[in-house]
Amino acid sequence: MTQPIYQPPFPLKNGLTMTIYAALKASKNWEQTINLPEPPYRDIIFSGAGGVPIYGIVAMPPNPKGTIVSTYGITGTLENQWFLKLWGRKAFAAGYAVVLFDWRAHGKTAELSPTLTSDGLFEGEDFVRIVAQSKPIGCPAPFWFAGYSLGGQLALWGIKAAQTVNEWGPDLKLKDSDIAGGAVICPSLDSHRSLSYLIQHPLGKYLERAITKEVKKMAKHLYSYHSNEFDLEAIKRINSIWSFDHELVIERLGFNSVEAYYEASNALQLISQLNKPTLILYAEDDPLFDPTIIPDLKVASSQNLAIDLVTTKYGGHVGYISSKSCQNQFSDPDRWWAWNRILDWFIEQQHSFSFKDKQLATFN
Repeated sequence: MTQPIYQPPFPLKNGLTMTIYAALKASKNWEQTINLPEPPYRDIIFSGAGGVPIYGIVAMPPNPKGTIVSTYGITGTLENQWFLKLWGRKAFAAGYAVVLFDWRAHGKTAELSPTLTSDGLFEGEDFVRIVAQSKPIGCPAPFWFAGYSLGGQLALWGIKAAQTVNEWGPDLKLKDSDIAGGAVICPSLDSHRSLSYLIQHPLGKYLERAITKEVKKMAKHLYSYHSNEFDLEAIKRINSIWSFDHELVIERLGFNSVEAYYEASNALQLISQLNKPTLILYAEDDPLFDPTIIPDLKVASSQNLAIDLVTTKYGGHVGYISSKSCQNQFSDPDRWWAWNRILDWFIEQQHSFSFKDKQLATFN
């Protein structure tokens, strides 16, 4: 894939500045930057891995060209994740059926079940089971997975799970080709390395504290619905992302340590294993992730033809707001560079799939 050159507005040529701007400013005025209505979503409760109920919303345009299944990052809900809402509008307007969901322990899914997060170990199967339950209600193949930040890690696990669905999910009535691949923005790839980096960085530690505050709020939300399932004192002890996993997660998943859990859910190991087309957009100035991950990601991606890796000098953490000249360069309708590149890539991939299907039909 030809590497597209991304350029932000001059004041945002700093990863931390871009990240803070996106979180505090862009999150407030994003609706003014696009001229697209909210899709006509309807609620649905899916059954995920192990029968865990997963709350989602679904919208289908006339004659959809495919379906995009997406979720968000480490904190938030479908109601307040503006970057996912924006994506839903753009994907729907581009002619895709859209399925968005609150992943485990988040939003309305947390109200339905006390099941905690597993950073992809079970969420990957959740993605695939959501596909299986979306098909009967009219969502067409090909299905694409998408996500950002920790949601990007979950989507990568979803692609991995999709590759072996014929082995573990024959009851789902899915063809391997139903799930075409996926695209992710600034995915979390190595939690252990990045959390260690964050808490040691003079500015990163403040980002980690802000995330911890939201994670603790999520734990309290779970407790308010499932008080018999959680130890309130353990929730009170949470003072970091690491301690959230230590106090609440690892024992339920059968891990002896947080480090072992992070190693098992590490998405960097998946890069060499994926055989479905996968686009990864990764900003080299992302302040949340250890920069030593970048060369490892590049090496792993270069050895796998299924991976289209696009690394950019700028972008911050899930920011990717483009300058006017950058928008003009790509003929983009708005400033949301990463989502526009993903839509372009999906269209390119579907043309390739259509060509292959025609070749097979001619051969047969």
